[in-house]
Amino acid sequence: MMTHALRCIGAAVLAAGIAVASIGSAAAKDIVYLTPGLDLPFWRYLSKGVEAEAKKEGYGFQALDSRNNAQTQLKNAQDSIARGVAGIVISPTDSSTAPAVLELAQKANIPVVIADIGTNGGEYVSFIISDNREGAYNTGKALVEAMKEKGWGDGTVGLITISLARNNGKLRTEGFRQALTEGGLKEGGLQQMQSYTADETFKFTQDMLTANPNMRGMFIQTDTPTLGALRAIKASRRDGQIAVAAFDGVPEFVDLIKKGEIVASGMQQPYLMGVRSGDALFKHLKGEKPEKQILVPIVVVTDKNIDQMLPTIRETVFANEVK
Repeated sequence: MMTHALRCIGAAVLAAGIAVASIGSAAAKDIVYLTPGLDLPFWRYLSKGVEAEAKKEGYGFQALDSRNNAQTQLKNAQDSIARGVAGIVISPTDSSTAPAVLELAQKANIPVVIADIGTNGGEYVSFIISDNREGAYNTGKALVEAMKEKGWGDGTVGLITISLARNNGKLRTEGFRQALTEGGLKEGGLQQMQSYTADETFKFTQDMLTANPNMRGMFIQTDTPTLGALRAIKASRRDGQIAVAAFDGVPEFVDLIKKGEIVASGMQQPYLMGVRSGDALFKHLKGEKPEKQILVPIVVVTDKNIDQMLPTIRETVFANEVK
């Protein structure tokens, strides 16, 4: 009786072991993308680029939303590592918390590619990044030019930035400020995003416009929040009186740029960044050595060049969500 029971337990343990092994084996053909928040179109477009490369190589794919929370991203990383995935692409919630994820992955011998934002340390296969400083500098130059054309050269400019704990946020701010200084324009205030929503930027914009009657320009450092700024400008009855420059892009930007409601947007190419990230990871998995840093250009789109740029940005920026 006891012998029979032990045999049953042994069989159960063996079956469980086989089940765990098969789960691990399946996960070893999966790629995971750890993203700050899929509610922001930029990350969704980047995710689609990684997914396209994973499918091309015959791998499974999963995007895990960190909801702009470092602890959630760490938990997502721990879960992925426990599953034994083949590789991870990460866009960190911020640069200071990225090393914790990289350390866990390194201990588990799982390769990691960083897509945008950057890290303050740690080991990784490759870093895919846009030239944020140069892109913001050129966007700033376009805003300065637009303000001067309107005779608003004596007005101030407000900045609503992504987190300055992110390396890319620092670079965007530095580049834009350089353009302002060279153009002889003054900064009229700065707010940092926390939730990255249109409603948050709506409130920031209202507060800035109230505190700065002479504000004539604004720079919003990412896509959907720009829509909140435009809404606040209209609610404050200042539409037509503020030149707005943006960064990145959502499909709504196409008409807004054509109508002049956005004078310029420095568009990263997130879908292309996702493709480059996936490509770097698969090169590593095949035993090749990708470049340690891969730079993806930023295109500055204005009403003067949007018709010319649209065929390109339709795919590389908007992941074919714009017809």
